[in-house]
Amino acid sequence: MSKAPLLLRSAPGFGTGSYGAVPVGTSTENSDEDDVDIRKKEGRRKESRLRNTISSGTIGSKSGDSTRRRSSNARQRNSTDDEDMPLESRLGKGGIPIPNTEQDSTDSADSSEDVIDDASTTNEEDPPDNSPYAQVRASVSAVDNTTLSINTPRMWVLSLLFAILGSSTNLFFSLRYPSVSITPVIALLLVHPLGLLWDRVFKRRDDPVEEFLDGFKISNGTRTSYEHKGRWRRLSLWLGQGRWNEKEHSCVYISSNVSFGFAFATDVIVEQTHFYNQEVSITYQLLLILSTQILGYTFAGLTRRFLVRPGGMIWPGTLMSAAMFTTLHKEENKVANGWKISRWKFFFIVWASSFGFYFLPGLLMPALSYFSVVTWFFPKNVVVANLFGVASGLGLFPVTFDWAQIAYIGSPLLTPFWAAMNVVGGLVIVMWIVAPIAYYKNLFFSSYMPILSSAVFDNTGKIYDVSKILTDDFLFDSEAYHKYSRVYLPITYVLSYGLQFAALASLLTHTACWHGKDIWRQWSRSLKEAGGESKPAYKPLNGDGGPLRRSDSNMENIISQEDVHNRLMKRYKDAPMSWYLVTFVSMTAVGMFVVEYYPVHLPWYGLLLALGICSILFIPIGIVMAITNQQSSIYLICQLVCGAVFPGRPVANMVFVTYGYISSAQGIKFSADLKLGHYMKIPPRILFSVQMAATVVSSITQIIVLNWMFANVPRICTPNAVNGFVCPLARVHFNGSILWGVVGPKEFFGPNATYHALVWCFPIGAIAPIILWLYARNKKGNIVRKINLPVLFGSLSWIPPATGLNFSVWALVCYLFNFVIRRRATAWWAKYTMTLSAALDSGLAFGLVTVFFGFVYPGLMEGFRWWGTEIYKRGCDWNACPWKVVPEGQHFGPDTW
Repeated sequence: MSKAPLLLRSAPGFGTGSYGAVPVGTSTENSDEDDVDIRKKEGRRKESRLRNTISSGTIGSKSGDSTRRRSSNARQRNSTDDEDMPLESRLGKGGIPIPNTEQDSTDSADSSEDVIDDASTTNEEDPPDNSPYAQVRASVSAVDNTTLSINTPRMWVLSLLFAILGSSTNLFFSLRYPSVSITPVIALLLVHPLGLLWDRVFKRRDDPVEEFLDGFKISNGTRTSYEHKGRWRRLSLWLGQGRWNEKEHSCVYISSNVSFGFAFATDVIVEQTHFYNQEVSITYQLLLILSTQILGYTFAGLTRRFLVRPGGMIWPGTLMSAAMFTTLHKEENKVANGWKISRWKFFFIVWASSFGFYFLPGLLMPALSYFSVVTWFFPKNVVVANLFGVASGLGLFPVTFDWAQIAYIGSPLLTPFWAAMNVVGGLVIVMWIVAPIAYYKNLFFSSYMPILSSAVFDNTGKIYDVSKILTDDFLFDSEAYHKYSRVYLPITYVLSYGLQFAALASLLTHTACWHGKDIWRQWSRSLKEAGGESKPAYKPLNGDGGPLRRSDSNMENIISQEDVHNRLMKRYKDAPMSWYLVTFVSMTAVGMFVVEYYPVHLPWYGLLLALGICSILFIPIGIVMAITNQQSSIYLICQLVCGAVFPGRPVANMVFVTYGYISSAQGIKFSADLKLGHYMKIPPRILFSVQMAATVVSSITQIIVLNWMFANVPRICTPNAVNGFVCPLARVHFNGSILWGVVGPKEFFGPNATYHALVWCFPIGAIAPIILWLYARNKKGNIVRKINLPVLFGSLSWIPPATGLNFSVWALVCYLFNFVIRRRATAWWAKYTMTLSAALDSGLAFGLVTVFFGFVYPGLMEGFRWWGTEIYKRGCDWNACPWKVVPEGQHFGPDTW
């Protein structure tokens, strides 16, 4: 049975997509007078100059018809990377006015001729201010339908239902080994037939005409005959409001994306109750989980101007859902490089193939997943296993037939090719050149350990036994530690730490060099708007007045770019900044109460320090994620800082990491969801309510399920736990809290420590981006401008547990689709690539769940063995053999420390 598929990390969030008719009515942020004044000052053309600002429907259109009216919209584009038509030349002198349809009939009549004249020359699906990025244009529609229903009982019931089911299921299995994860893409697929079924049950042909605007039902003020019907008929009418559509679908998906990942705080509770034997109340559990989850949301909301609204923040990981929504809700089908098959049929065929094929590498023949064929011929050769192995080796033979292995670090179809080359560059230099040299030179005594492992070792080459350095009360025993052993790391683990140090430092200087002016410009604009000096006006050009060029690797002024999606979103009432500020202050106060009142041993200023680290690094991490789909983690730095500032406090270390790291990780996820709403044209206030409700409901649900398991699962979180509920992730985090919270960073990186040299990675990481920036800042076409050191350093933090195989095969697939096919068959790439990624990921997810619940969990595969299930286990790759073996009774390293 393959291990990797069962321990598969959730793929990056999917989301994005907006379809339907164009905006109807005036902007809710700028008054009519403001729009007129802006047009006069900037000499803008008439509103009808752009056909995509004229609605093809009216406010009074039926909600059921509004979707069908737009189903014929074409989204096919043949844009390539070298499309550099200046936006300024397409727009003229001014920007694009926000449409104002509330004009008198005379104005409408006067402008009708202009609409007809321009209709033949302007493509409403590709307006002049469309996104300059090909992958966005291929996935997200440039028009909006404001008459679709959103705020309906159907949306809320399905959203909360999936929030409850997903959060409880994933928490339940997170405490088990082997585990399984229910990904949000499963909810995306399952909820669609439920939405259609809801309409079939509650909708009737004789239902009254409904009108929706900006997602809300409009009351026409007239009494209908249904008001005199029975209460069940009135209930049916209330439940059947609107029609199931892509906007409701996206809201349900967002709530699933928010809630499906189990809260990190639950691991803290498990460790406190079962490893540290602390008594924690339900009140403490609720306050801890709610404050840690919601604080991440406030970081996302407070940084919307920098991470969500700019057109340059594309969030590649969200584009898959755009293809999904198009596939499920649209009927368009244009020929693409000779391919006539519709996206829906293409999706279904690939999905079924992915689902069926997973039974081979995931169940019947795991050797297809761990396809280390070179090691099969030399099973006892340690060098061959180190270089070509895929379980504990460097993966120099990049072949696998398991999509779970290929997409382990994220779908390669969603990552820009230039970003993937940064990752591969780091892999080749660090893991395929530096790591073998250091390993066979026995640097840091690494030859006595496997070349790649996620475990830590003692001075005899065995896995470190943390229990030997703890007292019965789980306190650090210094005397026992000095009698036992120092902690030693495999060479790839050492390099991973060094890369994370360099990535953290480079993140700050890279962001300051390439995006500093942009961030300052946006920050200054925010302060002026807050002070009432000016009102926001749509500016389709980048910050320095230059044109937006169609490319996916622009480095400058990407935070100042505003595209059609930003223009269309201006009509909706924004979620005020005060909402997020009040939420942040209140949750911070709750967090301070938690750490001061309960036996956490973390002072209130320690909490503020954790939030301060998150605040400083959140925007740089978000920028890298939004551009490259590679997320940098502050998990390690939070552990180190707390271990250095508050030594000897393991529980404090866990809580510090929870508030620092989880606020960042959750915030990045929330930012991606906000971008989903931005692309899908979900009114910000509805989106705020959906995300907040899903967060609260899922948090409470997880606490209920967790305490039920504590009371009803015999011997939970012990080696003898029934049915494998040994709490594996909590055990790993517990060991980390001991190493960094008790032993402390000084023992690893102090002046006389084994790994003191890694401290130099901080200045190296900080200086390297400055050198590259100074060299390439004025060289527009230089390839050096595409070197992104935070990505190059940070992405390799997946190693371990990821191996070289996960990166090399991932890069090959990215090269094939996002370079070769994109250049040679652009239309095919634009039409099918995101759909292909969605089908492969969702087919894998359903296959994984089916295999686990249908065959592994019931024990049906017990005793099933043959060559295809055993061949990859017969050798040093699977058994993680070291290059050198410590003689019996001896040890490596110093005798005293």
